[in-house]
Amino acid sequence: MFDPWRSSHAPAPTHADIVLRGGKIYTLDPLRPWAEALAMAGGKLCAVGDESDMHEWIGPDTQVIPLNGRFVMPGLHDMHTHPDLGLASKYDDSLKIGLEDPSPEQVKQAILDYAAQHPGDGWIHGAYFVRYTFRQAGLTPGREWLDSFMPDRPVAILDRMWGTMMVNSKALALAGINRHTPDPRNGYMERDPLSGEPNGLMIDGAYAMIHAAMPPTPVDVLRKAYQEGMHYQTSRGVTATKYVHVCEQRLAALKELDDAGTLSLRVEAAISWQDDIFPVKRRWELLCGERHYYASSRLRANAVKFHFDGTVEPRSSFLLTPWESDDQWRGKINLTPEHLRDMLVDMDRRGIRVIAHCTGDGASDLFLDAVAETRRINGPSGIRHQCAHSTILHDANLARFAELDVIAEFSPAAWYPSRFTSGARAGYGPERLARAYNARGVLDAGGVAVFGTDFPVASIDPWLALETLVTRQNPWEPGEERFGTPIRLEEALQIATLNGAYAMGLEHETGSLEVGKSADLIVLDHDPFSREVRGNLHRTQVEMSFLQGLPVYDREQSLTSFGLEATWQGQPPTLSP
Repeated sequence: MFDPWRSSHAPAPTHADIVLRGGKIYTLDPLRPWAEALAMAGGKLCAVGDESDMHEWIGPDTQVIPLNGRFVMPGLHDMHTHPDLGLASKYDDSLKIGLEDPSPEQVKQAILDYAAQHPGDGWIHGAYFVRYTFRQAGLTPGREWLDSFMPDRPVAILDRMWGTMMVNSKALALAGINRHTPDPRNGYMERDPLSGEPNGLMIDGAYAMIHAAMPPTPVDVLRKAYQEGMHYQTSRGVTATKYVHVCEQRLAALKELDDAGTLSLRVEAAISWQDDIFPVKRRWELLCGERHYYASSRLRANAVKFHFDGTVEPRSSFLLTPWESDDQWRGKINLTPEHLRDMLVDMDRRGIRVIAHCTGDGASDLFLDAVAETRRINGPSGIRHQCAHSTILHDANLARFAELDVIAEFSPAAWYPSRFTSGARAGYGPERLARAYNARGVLDAGGVAVFGTDFPVASIDPWLALETLVTRQNPWEPGEERFGTPIRLEEALQIATLNGAYAMGLEHETGSLEVGKSADLIVLDHDPFSREVRGNLHRTQVEMSFLQGLPVYDREQSLTSFGLEATWQGQPPTLSP
């Protein structure tokens, strides 16, 4: 039925494989935004329109599926997520504290319980701790605090935003780190101001030195983590995604899933440019061409990702003006501007997308400067580089996203007021927080905005991200408090579909329901335009998903009566960040 390798002169199909009819189809095609039926043949859309337009495509083997008025739209695009980081602990038995903002006492008890359940001298590694809960308790996180109750086993605990790792003395010793160890270029260690001894807080790329002393995550663990994350994403309507920060083991895990036919969405895998989280031993071989070994219609590795600056809690976001304190600290960049410029020029020439983590307005300013220089040197290459998170943007940079063809990616960790986001993000100060996550400004200036869930920093549920992008309010708690400016539902759905396809260089292949494009679409349980967005959009249920004309999700197993078996069936798995 489906031939993914059709060549340009292969005979065109004369009948559809599948016809969906009697629905409310939101196409995202500006020339025909609504339809009631569509037909798929050979993985492509061969007809989109009225039911009468389908007659010529219905043959003896065509499966005609009634929609009974259900809502159909293009599949969603999650442009920044890490299921491997969020889910590997389920399969390698590492520590998972499991609370959004645990208190120091809860972190301590979780470590002690884990040690009791896993006796010996092995690593205790997991997530999460949150800095602001330590401040609230009048405690200082770090080596001395961990040593006070766990001095004899190496401990490494990540913070909620994945910007800091807290380690004890044993972990530092096993990694060979002491006061003479220099900071890496892409991060730093917090230190005692007098002795220079590391205090056990490893910021940004510095904690890759700890990961280098630990056994790497096995491929089979990564495969299971990706598979579970992919299962969830597919069942929530995601048909294309970017998995950022990958290494050899992660690419091997993704290729195993692709080869087995269970890669149920399109994946752009971004290779770590630096050892921001874990070491990448074959980075240069991958970038010089080995990445093409993994290429298929569903998997590509033509991107790199790096942390250009840090995060708010350790004050490592790089700002244009000093943080609100008595000193002149503006944060830190993890590449020199010259390094960034030369790398961008080189990657752009090679056809490799650069995805730069930029939370501070100073970081995004320098990144856009480097892209401007790249465009001057290389000309318009067609490679769309991506400003990841875009947490704080300077107003003067809003129009540059369109001018330079740079993707502005927004992540939902602080799109709505909550105890965690209010506590963690308060460090930016009220003026900066008021202009955080300015998707409205980028859109108004003609730029392309996309969204990324950034799991496990936030929920991997794309509908929660989209609701809070529209409302900028808490979906569950009453009140009118907002972080930032809302956008319209129509704009959010375009961000999640056509804009995502554009960010992957696939806008001519997917992102809207048009004849000739890939049949990547989802069927919902209701029309999102028929209900108030707040409190409802995140409850959206996906009934079916199709990728390249094949069913990849069937919630009620209703397709089995038509002889179609989806990759995933039943309720989505339960995940938590």
